[in-house]
Amino acid sequence: MVLLCTIFHANADGLTLNDLTNGTYSAKGIYGVTPLMDGESYSQIAPGSKKIVRHSFRTGAETEVLFDVDNVKNRIKINHIDGYLMSPDEKNILIQTETKGIYRHSKTAEYYIYNVKNRTLAHLSEGGPQEQPLWSRDGTMVAFVREGNLFLVKLLFNNSESQITKDGEFNKIINGKPDWVNEEEFSFARAFDFNADGTMIAWIRYDETQVPMFSFPWYKGMSPEKTEYADYPGSFDYKYPIAGAQNSTVSVHSFDIKSRVIRKMQLPIPSDGYVPRIFFTDEAEKLLILTLNRHQDCLDIYLANPRSTECRVIVREQAECYVPEDALTSFRTVPGGFVLTSDRSGYKHLYLYDLNGTLRRQLTKGNFEVRNFYGYDVKTGNTFFASNQESPMRKSIYRSDGKGKLTRLSTSATGTNNAIFSTDFRYFMNTWSDLNTPTVTSLCDASGKTLKVLEDNAQLRQKLAGLKLGERRFFTFTTADGIQLNGFMVLPADFNANKKYPVVMHQYSGPGSQQVVDSWSAGNMGGCLYEQYLAQEGFISVCVDGRGTGGRGRDFEQCTYLKLGQLESHDQVETAIWLGQQPYVDKDRIAIWGWSFGGFNTLMSMSEGRPVFACGVAVAAVTSWRYYDSIYTERFMRTPKENGSGYDVSPVSRASKLSGRLLLVHGLADDNVHFRGAAEYTEALVQADKDFRQLTYTNRNHGIYGGNTRNHLFRQITQHFKEMQK
Repeated sequence: MVLLCTIFHANADGLTLNDLTNGTYSAKGIYGVTPLMDGESYSQIAPGSKKIVRHSFRTGAETEVLFDVDNVKNRIKINHIDGYLMSPDEKNILIQTETKGIYRHSKTAEYYIYNVKNRTLAHLSEGGPQEQPLWSRDGTMVAFVREGNLFLVKLLFNNSESQITKDGEFNKIINGKPDWVNEEEFSFARAFDFNADGTMIAWIRYDETQVPMFSFPWYKGMSPEKTEYADYPGSFDYKYPIAGAQNSTVSVHSFDIKSRVIRKMQLPIPSDGYVPRIFFTDEAEKLLILTLNRHQDCLDIYLANPRSTECRVIVREQAECYVPEDALTSFRTVPGGFVLTSDRSGYKHLYLYDLNGTLRRQLTKGNFEVRNFYGYDVKTGNTFFASNQESPMRKSIYRSDGKGKLTRLSTSATGTNNAIFSTDFRYFMNTWSDLNTPTVTSLCDASGKTLKVLEDNAQLRQKLAGLKLGERRFFTFTTADGIQLNGFMVLPADFNANKKYPVVMHQYSGPGSQQVVDSWSAGNMGGCLYEQYLAQEGFISVCVDGRGTGGRGRDFEQCTYLKLGQLESHDQVETAIWLGQQPYVDKDRIAIWGWSFGGFNTLMSMSEGRPVFACGVAVAAVTSWRYYDSIYTERFMRTPKENGSGYDVSPVSRASKLSGRLLLVHGLADDNVHFRGAAEYTEALVQADKDFRQLTYTNRNHGIYGGNTRNHLFRQITQHFKEMQK
């Protein structure tokens, strides 16, 4: 056994893993922006988390302090602000503090009602922490969830609190917020809404009584320390449906605030169907209910009457494979109708419907994808969105008028743009970056003219200029199957095309994802800085988006349907073969790694059958889709009963084909991709007599962070790459 060690480049001014993991080189941004109703301004929590301030959309200047923890008249005192929610009339603000995360989107917090005029604070509720508060549209009421039940607070009645539902119970019944799998895979945390005139509330109820339980261990640990487990370990027990298992039974209900009558909507969906969103329209008696069948290939939009409980389908979106999640996350109600994102044309575009379900207009069209929908102006007929019209790797901001004429509003030549528009679309905040440039945040007018640069990250650029960084380079190649793939690579600063370098490939590869983007967010740690660290150590870093990834239309994205991992791993192996043919690459020292789906595809690629990888690292990897959750897995694979042959192709079943030195990493408290998968996979490797290394992190979830964890993790990953062998 001969170890081929890479040259360590001693550089006093070089990157260090500790600097990368502690945020020394993080780009600054403008966060927590809330456009205000005057159309001229936005609010934001000021540095220090003690004030909420108003800023001008034209100049960025601070024009007013809306809240100051040190300038409250009454005796209630809080130390800091975690977040806030303006009332629709902006006369009151819900102040969020003492926040504790639950899952990816959900959290509990203590909320306080702040009267802007009187500068007084009042508890939203003194009955315990609250979740997902929401203002009524007239700003006189707030509803929230606590311990699976809905509550209502009326400001006009001295903040009187009443309980709407009483059947909520942990691991059994949840009202107004999704269960774990619906939250994780439909990307939302609030499942209730007020109607237009504030007379009713509607919500989704989840009965997870029959959903199987899952448990993972808690230990005392450190950073943070769980002292309650100092003597004996504990556990976290929650409902988690794996592929094919029983899901929560969902139903939609309404509450008449005046009569206090609860009604159940007559929603004719199967017992295993989903209700991923509900929206009240601008008409008080009209509720939109979005439903999906279990296969997630049929999205029905119902128009429901919250009083009569009658429901009727007004739009049906039928897909050949599956309805993409964008249809849910980008769905917007507008006066008299709604906007739906659909890939029915082969590309994701926006469609305007009225409340009878009549298609009024296709708002965007072309051989490109809408990546973000910012709003539709009923008065002008203008649509505001971001798309990748110039390139699948880039994104610009556009306005489309009532006749479909496109105007590009972001002025940067290339790169990635994101926007936050004022409430009347007269201004927008634009955040731009490219592969080589940290984010630049500017204020722009409706024509796209830059009015003020708020943050250009000049300090970070200066700091990076003092480092010896390598070239970042995009490339395109064609596989032996005739598939054209996009990628980028990061070269050592002293790159010599006449030398042969080891290569580290990083990928995610999940359905609809994109890693190869002309953005500072590309790579790891921003600006490909982990890849730059590897370049210091003598590696070339490469990232390629294979089949199944996003930005290139429905057919490219959905060709992996029913066979996750098969084409994705094939394309990574093809990438390694192509790289090995380049004169500056040592084909015997190519590594691959990834996290989550990227970890899964690392294992699939290393056991694809062609032994092209010298080593690999799989972090928090799915090892069999039979162990993963129902909603995500079945969207792409259907159930194990329906698609057994698809499920049978997995890292576990391919264990005997593993080639290359493997480092397997997992957090023991991963609520998303359970450690169970790693345990079953390592057993398969043992029985196949395959050597591997394993690294576990106590009390760490899917993100594997806290204290020194990230620094330690990336040091182990890097060291594993340095030990590549023939």
